Amino acid sequence: MRSSVARALGVRVSLLQSGMGGVAGAELACAVSNAGAAGCVGGYKLTDQALSALLGRLVEGTDNPVGVNLIPEVAGPKLLDSQVAQVLDETPDRVYLSLFGVPDDAVMKRISGAGRHLVVQVGTVEDGERAAGQGAVVVAQGTEAGGHLLGTSPRDDLVAALRTRLPESCLAAAGGIGSPDTARRALAAGADGVLLGTAFVIAHESRAHARFKSAVAGAKGGETVITTVYEIGWPGRRHRVLATSVTETPEQPARFIGRTVVEGKPYLVPRFSAAVPTEATSGRIEEMALYCGLSCDDLSEETPAAGVVAAYARVLPGVRDRDGSDGSDASHGSDVSHESDNEEARNGNVRR
Repeated sequence: MRSSVARALGVRVSLLQSGMGGVAGAELACAVSNAGAAGCVGGYKLTDQALSALLGRLVEGTDNPVGVNLIPEVAGPKLLDSQVAQVLDETPDRVYLSLFGVPDDAVMKRISGAGRHLVVQVGTVEDGERAAGQGAVVVAQGTEAGGHLLGTSPRDDLVAALRTRLPESCLAAAGGIGSPDTARRALAAGADGVLLGTAFVIAHESRAHARFKSAVAGAKGGETVITTVYEIGWPGRRHRVLATSVTETPEQPARFIGRTVVEGKPYLVPRFSAAVPTEATSGRIEEMALYCGLSCDDLSEETPAAGVVAAYARVLPGVRDRDGSDGSDASHGSDVSHESDNEEARNGNVRR
């Protein structure tokens, strides 16, 4: 019998938070995990002392399962190997690893072999099969998603195709999910939970710049575009962003348009940078990469992360707390029973 995301990761609600580089710091990840879902920090290219500082804040901020997101195609084999080693060496077993895209099988085997939960986001059926083969929770990302896109299929089409090929695997749906009703549709397509990105960009604990949050909260899906212009730091990958003067006139020079600080180190931000504007960024925010999914149609105001989790807990499959309270009062939306999830939690077998 296949598992819900909640049971697979040992959380109460089958909700994953996207580990968005820059935006998803330890404060957001811990707030999501403390609310009963699966929080996640963005590791991006961090390593050595900078990564250690982030991991330290993550471990101190929650006693619940929480993740670290890494990007194989951006890091490259050598940096990814170093990042994985640091996470495994410097964090307890409750910290899971989330990969955006599929790395070499050896990387996934190393993570699973260390006893860590593994989450892999994919955009194709073939990549989903590879990740599932290594025991990962597979996140099916549709083209409705904000940020970088891993495939060309709409969310529910990809979920349905993966469910056909992977009837026993744990699948989460991602892309364009901005309301519990949309989450229900993803469950009906065959998902065992959902991953949210854009909804957490405007969360209170998000590190997104205030003007970035405001732009997303006031946007409609028709104001987003799929482009390749924000390629400095992450070339060759299409991404969905809010339309800006840069997406409309990409022949502009790649001059510096701002400054930012990452783990205490200052950086200049060039036009066409893949980096998002954070609370530590200054300059021409309106020209920077404002990643935003079609879910913005259903988003209108900044909300605490716990409020986001609570809204979705009503429709997503959950695992009961040890005190007997239920993380969800909704059915799964498929023919799979999750009573075994609740029973395992009652017996104390869900890892915390």
